Amino acid sequence: MNAEQRLAGGNTGGAVRIGDTVRRTPGAWTPSVHAVLRHLETVGFGRAPRALGFDDQGREVLSFLPGNVVGDTRPWPGWVHSDQALHQVAGWLRELHSAMAGFTPAGDAIWREGGTWRPGMIIGHNDAAPYNAAWADGQLAGFFDWDFAAPVTPEWDLAFTAFAWVPLHARHVVAAEGFTEFAQRPSRLRLFLDTYGWDGPLGPFVQIVRERVSASAQGIRRTAAAGDPAYQRMIDQRVDKALETAVRELAEFPHQ
Repeated sequence: MNAEQRLAGGNTGGAVRIGDTVRRTPGAWTPSVHAVLRHLETVGFGRAPRALGFDDQGREVLSFLPGNVVGDTRPWPGWVHSDQALHQVAGWLRELHSAMAGFTPAGDAIWREGGTWRPGMIIGHNDAAPYNAAWADGQLAGFFDWDFAAPVTPEWDLAFTAFAWVPLHARHVVAAEGFTEFAQRPSRLRLFLDTYGWDGPLGPFVQIVRERVSASAQGIRRTAAAGDPAYQRMIDQRVDKALETAVRELAEFPHQ
Protein backbone atom coordinates (compact mmCIF):
# COMPACT_ATOMS: atom_id res chain seq x y z
CA MET A 1 0.00 0.00 0.00
CA ASN A 2 1.42 3.39 -0.98
CA ALA A 3 1.92 5.92 1.81
CA GLU A 4 -0.18 9.07 1.93
CA GLN A 5 1.58 12.24 0.83
CA ARG A 6 0.08 15.57 1.80
CA LEU A 7 -0.22 17.81 -1.26
CA ALA A 8 0.85 21.45 -1.03
CA GLY A 9 -1.67 24.28 -1.16
CA GLY A 10 -5.37 24.03 -0.52
CA ASN A 11 -7.26 27.02 0.79
CA THR A 12 -10.59 25.29 1.34
CA GLY A 13 -9.71 21.72 2.19
CA GLY A 14 -6.57 19.86 1.31
CA ALA A 15 -5.70 16.59 -0.32
CA VAL A 16 -3.37 13.63 -0.09
CA ARG A 17 -1.74 11.62 -2.84
CA ILE A 18 -1.68 7.81 -2.76
CA GLY A 19 0.12 6.40 -5.78
CA ASP A 20 -1.53 7.81 -8.89
CA THR A 21 -4.65 8.93 -7.02
CA VAL A 22 -5.69 11.92 -4.93
CA ARG A 23 -7.99 11.57 -1.92
CA ARG A 24 -10.07 14.47 -0.64
CA THR A 25 -12.88 15.02 1.85
CA PRO A 26 -16.12 15.19 -0.15
CA GLY A 27 -18.99 17.64 0.19
CA ALA A 28 -22.64 17.62 -0.76
CA TRP A 29 -21.58 18.92 -4.18
CA THR A 30 -19.11 16.08 -4.91
CA PRO A 31 -21.53 13.78 -6.81
CA SER A 32 -22.43 16.68 -9.13
CA VAL A 33 -18.74 17.43 -9.73
CA HIS A 34 -18.03 13.75 -10.43
CA ALA A 35 -20.81 13.76 -13.02
CA VAL A 36 -19.06 16.68 -14.73
CA LEU A 37 -15.69 14.89 -14.68
CA ARG A 38 -17.24 11.69 -16.03
CA HIS A 39 -18.79 13.68 -18.88
CA LEU A 40 -15.41 15.20 -19.71
CA GLU A 41 -13.85 11.75 -19.75
CA THR A 42 -16.62 10.46 -22.03
CA VAL A 43 -16.11 13.24 -24.59
CA GLY A 44 -12.34 12.82 -24.55
CA PHE A 45 -11.35 15.97 -22.67
CA GLY A 46 -7.94 14.96 -21.36
CA ARG A 47 -6.57 17.68 -19.10
CA ALA A 48 -8.76 17.14 -16.04
CA PRO A 49 -8.76 14.57 -13.24
CA ARG A 50 -10.84 11.43 -13.60
CA ALA A 51 -13.48 10.71 -10.96
CA LEU A 52 -12.72 7.29 -9.46
CA GLY A 53 -15.40 7.06 -6.79
CA PHE A 54 -14.79 6.91 -3.04
CA ASP A 55 -12.41 5.00 -0.79
CA ASP A 56 -13.11 3.03 2.38
CA GLN A 57 -12.70 6.22 4.44
CA GLY A 58 -15.41 7.95 2.44
CA ARG A 59 -12.97 10.25 0.67
CA GLU A 60 -13.43 11.06 -3.00
CA VAL A 61 -10.83 9.46 -5.24
CA LEU A 62 -9.48 11.27 -8.29
CA SER A 63 -6.68 10.58 -10.72
CA PHE A 64 -3.46 12.50 -10.05
CA LEU A 65 -2.43 15.18 -12.56
CA PRO A 66 1.38 15.04 -12.81
CA GLY A 67 3.38 18.23 -13.10
CA ASN A 68 4.74 21.22 -11.23
CA VAL A 69 2.34 23.23 -9.08
CA VAL A 70 2.44 26.61 -7.38
CA GLY A 71 1.71 25.13 -3.97
CA ASP A 72 2.76 27.46 -1.17
CA THR A 73 5.61 29.10 -3.14
CA ARG A 74 5.86 32.90 -3.23
CA PRO A 75 6.72 34.44 -5.62
CA TRP A 76 5.14 32.07 -8.09
CA PRO A 77 7.36 30.20 -10.59
CA GLY A 78 8.14 31.94 -13.87
CA TRP A 79 5.91 29.75 -16.04
CA VAL A 80 2.80 31.25 -14.40
CA HIS A 81 3.36 34.67 -15.97
CA SER A 82 4.63 33.52 -19.37
CA ASP A 83 2.90 34.25 -22.67
CA GLN A 84 2.94 30.48 -23.21
CA ALA A 85 0.78 30.01 -20.14
CA LEU A 86 -1.69 32.65 -21.36
CA HIS A 87 -2.01 30.82 -24.70
CA GLN A 88 -2.39 27.40 -23.15
CA VAL A 89 -4.82 28.37 -20.40
CA ALA A 90 -7.07 30.30 -22.79
CA GLY A 91 -7.02 27.36 -25.21
CA TRP A 92 -7.79 24.93 -22.39
CA LEU A 93 -10.75 27.04 -21.28
CA ARG A 94 -12.15 27.28 -24.80
CA GLU A 95 -11.92 23.48 -25.14
CA LEU A 96 -13.56 23.00 -21.75
CA HIS A 97 -16.48 25.24 -22.62
CA SER A 98 -16.94 23.41 -25.93
CA ALA A 99 -16.85 20.07 -24.14
CA MET A 100 -19.45 21.23 -21.60
CA ALA A 101 -21.84 22.64 -24.20
CA GLY A 102 -23.57 19.29 -24.55
CA PHE A 103 -23.89 18.59 -20.83
CA THR A 104 -27.08 19.09 -18.84
CA PRO A 105 -26.73 18.50 -15.09
CA ALA A 106 -29.25 16.55 -13.07
CA GLY A 107 -32.22 18.55 -11.87
CA ASP A 108 -31.26 17.95 -8.24
CA ALA A 109 -27.56 18.76 -8.73
CA ILE A 110 -25.91 20.51 -5.77
CA TRP A 111 -23.08 23.02 -6.31
CA ARG A 112 -20.74 24.29 -3.61
CA GLU A 113 -21.63 27.96 -4.06
CA GLY A 114 -25.10 27.36 -5.45
CA GLY A 115 -26.34 28.13 -8.92
CA THR A 116 -29.13 26.90 -11.16
CA TRP A 117 -28.47 25.65 -14.67
CA ARG A 118 -30.50 26.98 -17.56
CA PRO A 119 -30.10 26.72 -21.34
CA GLY A 120 -27.17 28.76 -22.61
CA MET A 121 -25.08 28.07 -19.51
CA ILE A 122 -22.16 25.69 -19.17
CA ILE A 123 -20.60 24.11 -16.11
CA GLY A 124 -17.50 26.21 -15.56
CA HIS A 125 -14.47 25.30 -13.46
CA ASN A 126 -14.84 28.70 -11.74
CA ASP A 127 -11.39 28.49 -10.11
CA ALA A 128 -8.99 27.82 -13.00
CA ALA A 129 -6.23 29.83 -11.35
CA PRO A 130 -2.46 29.19 -11.17
CA TYR A 131 -2.77 27.59 -7.74
CA ASN A 132 -4.95 24.87 -9.29
CA ALA A 133 -2.79 24.24 -12.38
CA ALA A 134 -0.32 21.44 -13.10
CA TRP A 135 2.51 22.31 -15.51
CA ALA A 136 4.82 19.68 -17.02
CA ASP A 137 7.61 20.03 -19.62
CA GLY A 138 6.41 23.44 -20.76
CA GLN A 139 2.82 22.30 -21.14
CA LEU A 140 -0.35 22.78 -19.15
CA ALA A 141 -1.17 19.32 -17.80
CA GLY A 142 -4.58 20.49 -16.62
CA PHE A 143 -6.47 21.92 -13.66
CA PHE A 144 -7.38 20.15 -10.45
CA ASP A 145 -9.74 21.12 -7.58
CA TRP A 146 -13.11 21.18 -9.32
CA ASP A 147 -15.06 21.82 -6.12
CA PHE A 148 -16.35 25.16 -7.38
CA ALA A 149 -17.62 23.83 -10.70
CA ALA A 150 -21.14 25.15 -11.21
CA PRO A 151 -23.51 26.56 -13.83
CA VAL A 152 -22.31 29.88 -15.25
CA THR A 153 -22.25 31.76 -18.51
CA PRO A 154 -19.04 31.20 -20.46
CA GLU A 155 -18.19 34.89 -19.97
CA TRP A 156 -18.34 34.53 -16.17
CA ASP A 157 -15.83 31.66 -16.19
CA LEU A 158 -13.66 33.47 -18.75
CA ALA A 159 -13.65 36.60 -16.59
CA PHE A 160 -12.30 34.86 -13.51
CA THR A 161 -9.68 32.93 -15.49
CA ALA A 162 -8.42 36.13 -17.12
CA PHE A 163 -8.39 37.81 -13.70
CA ALA A 164 -6.17 35.01 -12.38
CA TRP A 165 -3.73 34.70 -15.27
CA VAL A 166 -3.28 38.11 -16.92
CA PRO A 167 -3.24 38.87 -13.91
CA LEU A 168 -5.84 41.51 -13.03
CA HIS A 169 -5.86 41.12 -9.26
CA ALA A 170 -4.87 44.01 -6.97
CA ARG A 171 -1.36 45.27 -7.59
CA HIS A 172 -0.10 44.39 -4.11
CA VAL A 173 -1.38 40.83 -4.52
CA VAL A 174 0.19 40.11 -7.92
CA ALA A 175 3.44 41.85 -6.96
CA ALA A 176 3.80 39.39 -4.07
CA GLU A 177 3.21 36.61 -6.61
CA GLY A 178 6.04 37.91 -8.80
CA PHE A 179 4.22 40.02 -11.43
CA THR A 180 5.06 43.73 -11.73
CA GLU A 181 4.78 44.40 -15.49
CA PHE A 182 1.55 46.35 -15.04
CA ALA A 183 1.89 48.26 -18.31
CA GLN A 184 1.71 44.95 -20.18
CA ARG A 185 -1.62 43.93 -18.73
CA PRO A 186 -3.83 45.33 -21.53
CA SER A 187 -1.80 43.53 -24.20
CA ARG A 188 -1.73 40.35 -22.10
CA LEU A 189 -5.50 40.52 -21.68
CA ARG A 190 -5.96 41.00 -25.42
CA LEU A 191 -3.70 38.00 -26.09
CA PHE A 192 -5.70 35.88 -23.66
CA LEU A 193 -9.06 36.89 -25.12
CA ASP A 194 -7.91 36.48 -28.72
CA THR A 195 -6.68 32.97 -27.98
CA TYR A 196 -9.98 32.07 -26.34
CA GLY A 197 -11.95 33.59 -29.20
CA TRP A 198 -13.46 36.67 -27.53
CA ASP A 199 -13.14 39.47 -30.06
CA GLY A 200 -15.06 42.23 -28.31
CA PRO A 201 -13.54 45.44 -26.90
CA LEU A 202 -11.66 45.32 -23.61
CA GLY A 203 -13.80 47.89 -21.77
CA PRO A 204 -17.01 45.85 -21.52
CA PHE A 205 -15.03 42.71 -20.69
CA VAL A 206 -13.16 44.41 -17.85
CA GLN A 207 -16.54 45.43 -16.45
CA ILE A 208 -17.59 41.76 -16.48
CA VAL A 209 -14.38 40.96 -14.59
CA ARG A 210 -15.19 43.61 -11.99
CA GLU A 211 -18.70 42.21 -11.51
CA ARG A 212 -17.32 38.65 -11.26
CA VAL A 213 -14.70 39.63 -8.67
CA SER A 214 -17.18 41.66 -6.64
CA ALA A 215 -19.53 38.67 -6.59
CA SER A 216 -16.66 36.50 -5.35
CA ALA A 217 -15.94 38.87 -2.46
CA GLN A 218 -19.62 38.92 -1.51
CA GLY A 219 -19.79 35.13 -1.72
CA ILE A 220 -16.82 34.73 0.61
CA ARG A 221 -18.45 36.95 3.22
CA ARG A 222 -21.82 35.26 2.85
CA THR A 223 -20.41 31.75 3.22
CA ALA A 224 -18.18 32.78 6.13
CA ALA A 225 -21.17 34.29 7.91
CA ALA A 226 -22.99 30.97 7.47
CA GLY A 227 -20.25 29.31 9.51
CA ASP A 228 -17.90 27.75 6.94
CA PRO A 229 -14.45 27.68 8.63
CA ALA A 230 -12.51 27.71 5.35
CA TYR A 231 -14.25 30.92 4.30
CA GLN A 232 -13.80 32.38 7.76
CA ARG A 233 -10.05 31.87 7.31
CA MET A 234 -10.31 33.78 4.05
CA ILE A 235 -11.93 36.66 5.91
CA ASP A 236 -9.11 36.54 8.47
CA GLN A 237 -6.62 36.67 5.59
CA ARG A 238 -8.52 39.66 4.11
CA VAL A 239 -9.08 37.84 0.82
CA ASP A 240 -12.40 39.62 0.34
CA LYS A 241 -10.78 43.01 0.97
CA ALA A 242 -8.07 42.29 -1.61
CA LEU A 243 -10.74 41.40 -4.17
CA GLU A 244 -12.53 44.68 -3.46
CA THR A 245 -9.26 46.52 -3.98
CA ALA A 246 -8.92 44.82 -7.36
CA VAL A 247 -12.41 45.95 -8.33
CA ARG A 248 -11.54 49.55 -7.50
CA GLU A 249 -8.22 49.42 -9.36
CA LEU A 250 -9.83 47.91 -12.45
CA ALA A 251 -12.07 50.95 -12.73
CA GLU A 252 -8.92 52.71 -14.01
CA PHE A 253 -7.78 49.87 -16.27
CA PRO A 254 -6.72 51.16 -19.72
CA HIS A 255 -9.03 49.78 -22.40
CA GLN A 256 -6.82 50.37 -25.44
